[in-house]
Amino acid sequence: MSQRRISPFAASMLAVSLLFGAAGCAVTSGQSTVGQYVDDATITSRVKARMAKDPQVSAMRINVDTLNGVVQLSGFATSEAERAEASRIVREVPDVKDVRNNIVVRAPQ
Repeated sequence: MSQRRISPFAASMLAVSLLFGAAGCAVTSGQSTVGQYVDDATITSRVKARMAKDPQVSAMRINVDTLNGVVQLSGFATSEAERAEASRIVREVPDVKDVRNNIVVRAPQ
C-alpha cells in the first residue's frame, strides 16, 4: 500500500484555512454564547429592516450594533425628530433590552 504525502505548501495552506475558518466562528468578546450572537444579529437585522421601511429615518446614515440585547445607534440625523424616531423603532423590536442612542443631529449640507 502506498502512502500519499502532503506537500509542505499544501499543509501550510490547510492550516491557514482552518485558522481563519475557526476565527470566523468565534463569539466576540463580551458575549456568552453563540446563541446570544445569533440573537443579537437577528435584532440588528430587524432594526435595520424597520428603519429602511420608515420614511422619516435614514437607514443609510444610522449604524446599528447589538450586544447582549443592547442596541447602540450611531451616525447622523438631520433632525431631533429623526433621532427620536430611530430610538422608537428600536424599542419596538422584540428582545431589545436597552437602547443607547449616540446619533448626532446635524443639518444637511
